[in-house]
Amino acid sequence: MPTTYQTAAKRPLDIVLATLGLALVAPLLAVLAVAVKLDSPGPALFGQERVGRGGRPFKLWKMRTMVSGAASLGLNVTVAGDPRVTRVGRLLRSTKLDELPQLWNVLKGEMSLVGPRPEIAEFVGLFRDDYAILLTVRPGITDEASLLFRREEEMLAAANDRRAEYVDKILPRKIELSRAYIRQASLKRDLSILIKTLFGIVAA
Repeated sequence: MPTTYQTAAKRPLDIVLATLGLALVAPLLAVLAVAVKLDSPGPALFGQERVGRGGRPFKLWKMRTMVSGAASLGLNVTVAGDPRVTRVGRLLRSTKLDELPQLWNVLKGEMSLVGPRPEIAEFVGLFRDDYAILLTVRPGITDEASLLFRREEEMLAAANDRRAEYVDKILPRKIELSRAYIRQASLKRDLSILIKTLFGIVAA
């Protein structure tokens, strides 16, 4: 069950920090949008349907890092060296700057700054019992699983069956970490995850 912090204090904090964050990164987002469009044809932003709190679908926003129509050209998992990823996209993905537009998802109430990463319906359906718990809270931009699997694309690239590697090994571990987070969520824990995420971006 969600902690008292998650049900009472977390949303106001998300609103304040996401508002400040968007104000600070707005110039950067504008520069990135131009770079994405100059690098390859298509929109600057990419929206993908994910499953949110209560099982409600929502559109998660990212800076576009792949060629337009990439979803029809390969698997729903991305690996290191994926030919669908553009030149600018490789930089955005390695630094995680492609996730910045999700601050808007946070302001809309679809996401939180910290929480279980939202998945597509296909993978949620494979772990219904687990996601019945995970979807009691808002999904997040970052979490402990995001930090642990920062090099996920490289791990998948080394696997013989990439989808099986994700479904059988990586996703169950992510779910395990997310369930533990829901039981133990606190302001201190969230701030620690946010700080580690920022350091990861700077060090990339």
